[in-house]
Order: sequence, then structure tokens, then C-alpha cells
Amino acid sequence: MLSKKISEVSVLIKRGELSIKELCSECIKRMNRLKHLNMFITELSQPALKRAEHLQNELKKSNNKIEESTHPFYGIPIAVKDNFSTKDVKTTCASLMLADYVPPFNASVVHKLLSRGAIIVGKTNMDEFAMGCGSVDGAFGPVRNPWKYPTPIKSNFKHPKINILTLSSKEQIDITNKELNTSSQCFSDKLGENDDKNDDKNVKNVDNDDEWYIAGGSSGGSAVAVAVGAAFAALGSDTGGSTRNPSSYCGVVGLKPTYGLLSRHGLIPLVNSMDVPGIIARNVDDVTLVLNSLAGHDPLDSTTVTQDYKPILLQDQPSIKGLTIGIPKEYHCPGLSPEVLDSWTQLADQMELDGARVVQVSLPHTQLSIRCYHVLCTADVASNMARYDGLRYGHRAPNDKSTEAMYAQSRREAFNDVVRSRILAGNYFLLKNNQEKYYIRAQKIRRLIHDDFVNVYKSGVDVLLTPTVLSTALRYSWFSKADNRTRTAEQDVCTQSVNLAGVPAISVPTRISSDGLPIGMQLIGQNFKEEVLLNVAKYVEQRCTFPLLVDSPLFKDL
Repeated sequence: MLSKKISEVSVLIKRGELSIKELCSECIKRMNRLKHLNMFITELSQPALKRAEHLQNELKKSNNKIEESTHPFYGIPIAVKDNFSTKDVKTTCASLMLADYVPPFNASVVHKLLSRGAIIVGKTNMDEFAMGCGSVDGAFGPVRNPWKYPTPIKSNFKHPKINILTLSSKEQIDITNKELNTSSQCFSDKLGENDDKNDDKNVKNVDNDDEWYIAGGSSGGSAVAVAVGAAFAALGSDTGGSTRNPSSYCGVVGLKPTYGLLSRHGLIPLVNSMDVPGIIARNVDDVTLVLNSLAGHDPLDSTTVTQDYKPILLQDQPSIKGLTIGIPKEYHCPGLSPEVLDSWTQLADQMELDGARVVQVSLPHTQLSIRCYHVLCTADVASNMARYDGLRYGHRAPNDKSTEAMYAQSRREAFNDVVRSRILAGNYFLLKNNQEKYYIRAQKIRRLIHDDFVNVYKSGVDVLLTPTVLSTALRYSWFSKADNRTRTAEQDVCTQSVNLAGVPAISVPTRISSDGLPIGMQLIGQNFKEEVLLNVAKYVEQRCTFPLLVDSPLFKDL
């Protein structure tokens, strides 16, 4: 049931062939038995089941006549990243600063989901204030990748060299399960041992082992929740790749829409001019369904589009014949793993065989995007974090010496090293003597990066094809050897320029690596041309037939 599309499940619910409470219970079961992955900060099991029962009663009263167009998520479990405001539910941003903050309102995108019948099953884990690419720097512990979960059992199993594009979904699942069972024992033997009284103990034991793999970030909890079936879709946020990065690592689909297409009202800001609500699901159809329900003008967010939104239509069998696919040469960069490069090359070749015109293009200022992003991001962080002073809301330290002393101690206690370092850097770049040298120059470079994309699309390119990230998911033991800024610069090199330019992009899982980890490819589209982008993404999805983790026999006893 969990491997079905939202539209398919919705039909069963509205026909009375599937109980909403039964469906919700199945997702909650996954959530409860996989707590060691640490995907949720706040679990809403009981409120979710109560809402499921209410929706079921309403459906019965209406004689199963709930309008599909107005309630596309009726009874569907959805997860929400913990930087979206949720009325009467804690919204922490994975920070001690907001550990007890309960918003009095819902973010606009959360309101739309609820009004269309969704059931929120929990608030997902993340990097603190979305500052990171691993979901390892939050106050409530790191998120672990479900595809490679370590146990004492090790082996030297290696995949045969195969072209994943030619395999059926079932063949890929068989290969994946063989790898998971012989190399890593995905989800480990602890699955059968986990219960409520042992959850804390199991998490503690896992923390002593640095050989687990990261889930990516900063929306790691959302990607894991979707991958394992704890939710059918999830909200993430995307400022430099935070939806696409974990989607690639966890084998799910992650969309960063055009800036202004979705409302940011109620999304706790990181970088105001780059933040975008992201959408994560197990397939392109579900991502499109969520986008169609959330997109459009919001009077509470002046940056949203003012024109009416026209719902996107996906073809049953999308064709790319006649489209021009651009391959940016700058994305063939140091650190790109051989398997990711091979997947990129194979997919480009396949697209050409299927009738697309594949051309090399140049985005010449890409090499400057990381430094440009660092300056603009930290400058906004310094401004946005100034509101957390211990006076109005957030953590307040017990310091009565002076207002300034209380303010300083509150921030020192409640912000982690990553947040404090970005605040310091941002304040430095914003100093009167530094603004022209750093901040203004970064703004000019951002315009050049934006113009690079405009020029490529003006040349006739419809969609760009790039890797999402440089490699498959990384071991925490290796990832933690460098600081947050270094790892973000490495892992977001293919994604950050998209946010600087404001264009839409999507990560689609394409194959499984030789060590059993997902590889995702990124498609980058033109502003407000998500329909072209998503149809190409669906073509890739159908061509690659990537196996769903929820289909694994390892879940049969859950």
C-alpha cells in the first residue's frame, strides 16, 4: 500500500476500500519501529490517528463523496520539516533556541495541506536553522541514512558492473536487497528489538558507532521519512540544495520550485532571497500533485507570483523528442565520483537515443557560486538571527546582570557553533568598511550567475542535466572530519547556483551504486516552466525504474 501513488491511495479511500486510520497506522508503525534513524523531532502519532478517525467519519457522512479536486490529500499522511510553523505544535528548527517554541499559526503551505485533507504525522529533523548539508548539526541528534545502516556484520560483496537503465524495477530491488542483507543489514537486526522502552538505549548505542551514513541535509528527516514510508510526501526547505541533496542520498524525488511560486509565509527564514519550500515524495506524480496544491499567490507573502497558477499536467508517457538538453561543462568538477559521472553520462546518452538534442553548455561563473553564496547567506543569517534575543521569544538564560549579558548568554547557550560562526561571518561582511568589498560584490556576482542561466536558455536549451551531488551518501566518520562550511561547499557545488539564480530544479533517483546507495541526477529548468521540467523528470523516472525502499522485504515484519 505504501508504494502506491497518492492519487491511487486517494481513490481507494474515497471508494471505501481503504480505511484512513489503517493507512495512517501503517505509516506510524514505520515511524515507531525506525526511531533509530532519528527522522522526526516531534512525532504526532496520537493527533494524526485522531484526525484520521475524524476524516473517516466525515467521509462516511458524505457517503464517500469527497471532491478530489479540493481534497487531493484526504487522509494522506504527510511530514513537515521542523522549520515550518505549525499551530499549537512545537517548531524548533532543530535548535535549543526554539526548543519550546509553539507557533500560534500555520505556515501557508501547511494550511493548504491541512485544508486539502492531509494528516500531519510529525515534524522532521534537520540541521540547526537549516544550516548544513548532512542533517548532523541539529540539537536533537543526527539523521541516519536508511539505505546503509551498520551492524557488526560486514562483507566484501560488490555489485556486478551493470547498466541500471536497462534493468526492471524488480531486478533493481533484488540487487538492492542482496546488498542490504549481505553488506550493511539495512535497518539492522535492531528492528526486531526496538520498542518504546528500548528506543533511547538503541539510539545511544548507535551514537557510539561513527560508521553510519549521513542522510544529507538540511532536510534529511523529510527525505528519510518519505523513503521508509513514514509519510507519502514531505515538506522540506531549499536555500542551497537542502531538498535536492538529501533526496539524492535517500533515493527519493526532491523539487526546488521557482522562487516565488510557493509561499514562504511561516517558513522560518535562513536567506530570505533564496529560501524556497521544497517538496519530497517517492515519485514525480506525487511531487507534482503537491506542487499543484501549494503553488500560487499568497497575500501574506509579497514575493509570491501575482498571476493565477495553472496546474501542471503530466503526460502518461512523457517524450523528450525534440527537446534540447544542456550539459554544463563546469559541473564536471573535482570530487565527482566515477559512478556519479558514469550515471550522468549514461543518462545523457540515453536521452539522445530517445530523440533529445544533447549539447554541452557553459555556465562560466559557476566556480564563484560557493563564495558568493557564503557571503550572501551569512549576511542574511546575521540579520535573521538577531531576532533571537531571549526577550521576545526563544531561549532565555537566567542572567540578571544586564540586558546585554542576558542577551549574550542566551545566544551562547542556545546557538550551536555552526550558527554562531555564520553570524560572526555575516556581521563581518556587513561592516561599513567591508560591504563594498564583499557584500556588494557578491550581489553583482549573483547577477552574473543568474545571467548565465538566462543566456543558456535563450540559446534554445530546455532543461539542464547535472549530478545532484558529487557522490553517494557519505560515512559520518569521514564527513565529520571537516567543518560544516567545508562540507557544505563540497556537497552543494551542483545545487547552490540554482538558488542564486532562482530557477527550478529537481533531483530524481536514477540508479544504485556498487555499494548499494542511491545516485540521483538533477534537472534544472527555466523560471516558471515547471511543467517542462517535471515531464522530463517523469521521463527519467520511467527510464530508470528506480526501486522504492518501501518495497524491500526487510519491511515485511514491520
